[in-house]
Amino acid sequence: MTQRISKQGTIKYALSGDESFVATIAPGEIVTVECVINIGDGVIRELGQNLTEADVTFPFVNGATGPIEVAGAKPGDMLKVEILDMELGQRGYSSLWPGHGMFPDWVRRKEWGIRTKVVDVHDGHVIWNDRLRLPVKPMAGVIGVAPVHGAVLTVDNGTHGGNLDVQEVTTGNTVMLRVEKTGAHFFIGDCHALQGDGEAVGMGAIEIGANVTLQVSLVPAPARLGHPRIETPTHICTLGCARPLEDAMRIAFADMIYWLADEWNIPEPDGYLLLAQIAEARCTQMVNPKYTYICKVPKAILAAFQ
Repeated sequence: MTQRISKQGTIKYALSGDESFVATIAPGEIVTVECVINIGDGVIRELGQNLTEADVTFPFVNGATGPIEVAGAKPGDMLKVEILDMELGQRGYSSLWPGHGMFPDWVRRKEWGIRTKVVDVHDGHVIWNDRLRLPVKPMAGVIGVAPVHGAVLTVDNGTHGGNLDVQEVTTGNTVMLRVEKTGAHFFIGDCHALQGDGEAVGMGAIEIGANVTLQVSLVPAPARLGHPRIETPTHICTLGCARPLEDAMRIAFADMIYWLADEWNIPEPDGYLLLAQIAEARCTQMVNPKYTYICKVPKAILAAFQ
């Protein structure tokens, strides 16, 4: 029987190694984790609803379920999280929020005020309006482990993971994270039914509750594993989290050069040259305290180096 980790009493707003574990999972075990919508259960009630300032308390958003202990995990390990399935809720939303997004009015924090789009999600589609149905592309916005020291809010991200907002964190893919604390202290949450590149609005994805089924494993961490990595059936992916945006891109590309050198024996200068021709790269979000950039390399090309 698959273990189910309830969202009740398990939602945190910072990734930390100091919290008590809410559950324990063993490598190879399949578990389903309940995740709340990013502003909490019960806040989104009906179509046509417009959020108010009383509905959202920053920075207590993007609540993640955890920390979940991974039995046997220790510093020096790499945690591999394979996402097997995502069962979405039936109602989500997107919202403009003054001061949050690509175009913050830093002085007045005014813009267009609070604008909310509440949508139904069913039959594999976001029902945007009577004429437009958008196919869902489920993803988990927050995924990570405890940082090496202290705590990091779930609105932020870094080498530990966190609020990555990367569309490749989805069914069929594996996320790789460096373990810094005994037990790993794994967290997941902030699920989306659909998100565009850049997540141009601060709460711009279709935010939604979800049940995420996953399986974890442990292997020795590569010496130069920096930021999280992702493997899909067709690509290997590296991430960079930083401001300004060009630094996030540099981190993602540098980590890819290291991965190509360490696992495929491609000399670093050659790897750098190769990325100039084959890299698939983009900004997945630029609304969090640190931006996220992804660099992807097709496995079909790497087959020539095996």
